[in-house]
Amino acid sequence: MSAAFFDLDGTLTVENTGRLWFRRERAEGRLHLSQAMEAGFWLGLYGVGLMRADVALSRAVGTLAGLEEDALEERIARFYAEEVEASYAPGGLEAVKRHKEAGDKVVLLTAASVYLARCVQNTLGLDDVLALRFEVGADGRFTGGLQQPVCYGPGKLELAHAWASSHGVDLADCSFYTDSISDLPMLDAVGTPVAVRPDGRLTRVAKRRGWAIEDWGGDELISDEEAEEIRSGRLRQLAASAVRRVSRARSRVTEARRGDGATPTEGDE
Repeated sequence: MSAAFFDLDGTLTVENTGRLWFRRERAEGRLHLSQAMEAGFWLGLYGVGLMRADVALSRAVGTLAGLEEDALEERIARFYAEEVEASYAPGGLEAVKRHKEAGDKVVLLTAASVYLARCVQNTLGLDDVLALRFEVGADGRFTGGLQQPVCYGPGKLELAHAWASSHGVDLADCSFYTDSISDLPMLDAVGTPVAVRPDGRLTRVAKRRGWAIEDWGGDELISDEEAEEIRSGRLRQLAASAVRRVSRARSRVTEARRGDGATPTEGDE
């Protein structure tokens, strides 16, 4: 038996569901743009190697602390029905259908929340989902932490290995579809890695290694509000501020290493 693993954002869906979620939360008054950029700051620290993925993502989702799990699950179900369900890439739907007809297990492997992943599973008739899971206290409220391993980067591979072992599947007999270089560990582990509308870094790796590169069609939509923010330079200013904060943090770590007599790594130069 073999399995096909699918990433969600930018792969099965044309839209980035995280961006859609932030946009919706802002429109409904639950999230300010500065809060979204704050989450980007923590993820940026991870991106330059100054914070582990689990810590960065925990900081990014820390605003959920104290919220009832049932309330968020209901909110995400409405969000999915109203904004995500219509954003599937045509080629992605065809790929899922092809693997199901071939008798493969079809698994969603995503850094999106498990609540959103289950909505996708129900719509597409997937066999399973491996996704981001939040810690929930005995009172049914989020603690602000994440269950381990975090379904991102190497954590995706760890979860996929565990799933494959429990289902008698060898990853060497499996396929994985994604658009992001962050999924390189999983791409390296499967027998059939496929880059779907890949980012620049993944495009270079895929070409160098002779991996298939596909475009599943569909166009990402930008709201009038987002277009105005882009034109006004507001997003650029906030992004630049986040980049400066990450750069300052990185400089402080580098100086601390030098003060301890440590040799800077290549990334610190």
